[in-house]
Amino acid sequence: MKRAVVMSSLALVCGLLLGWLVGSGFLPVAQTNASAISPAVSPGLLTNNRYGASTSPVEEPLDTEDNTPLLDRAGQVLEALKEKNYAALSRLVHPELGVTLTPYSTVDPACDNVLTQAEVARLSTDDEVYTWGLYDGSGEPIRCTGQEYFDRYVFNVDYTEAPQVGIDTILISGNALENVEAAYENGRFVEYHFPGIDPAREGFDWCSLKLVFEVWNNDWYLVGMIHSEWTV
Repeated sequence: MKRAVVMSSLALVCGLLLGWLVGSGFLPVAQTNASAISPAVSPGLLTNNRYGASTSPVEEPLDTEDNTPLLDRAGQVLEALKEKNYAALSRLVHPELGVTLTPYSTVDPACDNVLTQAEVARLSTDDEVYTWGLYDGSGEPIRCTGQEYFDRYVFNVDYTEAPQVGIDTILISGNALENVEAAYENGRFVEYHFPGIDPAREGFDWCSLKLVFEVWNNDWYLVGMIHSEWTV
């Protein structure tokens, strides 16, 4: 019994001494193995470098020869135009170049207006009248609001239902110069074409919308909208 009391007292003294030594810095504190408690990470989200360290995932570069992303982006533009969702449309416009609007086939930097993302976003609430080029035939200035211009020279028909679609191909040309490829050397375009609207007009009311895109930040962004129709 007396021996047990002595051993207990000795253990207590040793424990107090050990605690004082650790607290005073004379003995190191055992380090926790952080990797043992780290949450599991899917190997598919990380790329190992040559030394085995994990790095951030690397985004694959856009394949500019693949038509699928181009058509997907063009479809998004058409849907935004159809719904007159100009906030959504503005997010598809090139952040640095804006979008150039051409009323009659021939891209002309001296006459065509360029809208920024912000200007596209407030299109439906902007009642100011602007000059957008010259009317075919008369040569008079095209003066209207942005919304009126879009109704007449962009989404004048439902191009989501266009019977003909061409990629980097001009489907029809009248007597106006088709210079989309020269005007947008770094771009690609999708053309939506109606051979005619009213059968009684025997094709003299054909119309097209070309959507032109360039790459920015590894994705396609809208830089041009070219309206084409029969001209005198």
